[in-house]
Amino acid sequence: MSDLAIRVRDLRKQYPGRDGVVNAVNGLDLDIPVGECFGLLGPNGAGKTTTVEILEGVNEPTSGEVEVLGRRWATDATAIRERIGVTLQETRFQDKSTVFELTELFRSFYHRGLEPMAALERVSLETKANAYVETLSGGQKQRLAVAIALVGDPELLFLDEPTTGLDPQSRRQLQDVILGLMAQNRTIVLTTHYMEEAEKLCNRVAIVDQGKVIALGSPADLIARIGGEHVVEFALLGEPPSADTAEFQQLDTVLGVRVDSTGYALTVGAPHLAIPALLEHLETTGRDLARLTTRQVSLEDVFVSLTGRHLRDDETGDAPIEIKGRGRRKARRGR
Repeated sequence: MSDLAIRVRDLRKQYPGRDGVVNAVNGLDLDIPVGECFGLLGPNGAGKTTTVEILEGVNEPTSGEVEVLGRRWATDATAIRERIGVTLQETRFQDKSTVFELTELFRSFYHRGLEPMAALERVSLETKANAYVETLSGGQKQRLAVAIALVGDPELLFLDEPTTGLDPQSRRQLQDVILGLMAQNRTIVLTTHYMEEAEKLCNRVAIVDQGKVIALGSPADLIARIGGEHVVEFALLGEPPSADTAEFQQLDTVLGVRVDSTGYALTVGAPHLAIPALLEHLETTGRDLARLTTRQVSLEDVFVSLTGRHLRDDETGDAPIEIKGRGRRKARRGR
């Protein structure tokens, strides 16, 4: 058997557009090993949803090679469906059905798999087995969707933004379910709009933009590519952010500068040197801070540096105006 759960080569999907052909997926390559939790990230319109639909067998590619668990959809669709599970971002169930009835119904679609109650136990819903769907909370409904995806005891599980719209407690509960599946060596393909979720759960992530993979690696490796360990974010009192960031790029240990509608973000090698340098510069130029915070570099910073956009549209309001950076600079211990 292949050690790859998913193999994709030069995947392309075209749609007719008003001004010609639209390339939703434009030459995408992927290798996802068995047992890996793989994150597929991208802004709206990047092509990740189309890619996942093709991998799930609900959309056909224009061209390219796609192998799922060593098989191809064109010739082995039934065999593939017996070995995968799919959870959509939003799944609608019959309100007057009980949790157990729905799980039992979906279990009947597979030749082999888990007993319905065993699937519910996997997601901690066994106490809700006799409850009607209409009485479940949003988080419980999402866990039910995962239980239904598990009834066939799949080798490969597709989770499409499973925690979107959930409250923090429900999100953590569902993340714990995913961690439990990872402990069982299941292969998981996860799409999410929460970068911290991808950092926590995924062995590797692919960032997709304009139908192509533009970055691929573990979250730690991708974060290391930025070149700094910390971000200093600030806004100026009574002064809107400017796209001209040259004055901040020259500050001690600053590696890159990003500006958007809310303020500035400096990627720095040593915040204990960069912050005093920033404060000194602002004092010299007669300006005051409206706010200043520091944090570690995250996967979100990688995403913005590569795409010029935040993964979620509601992160900062407007998209970043400009992204600038320089090569790695060593931290200096004096000015």
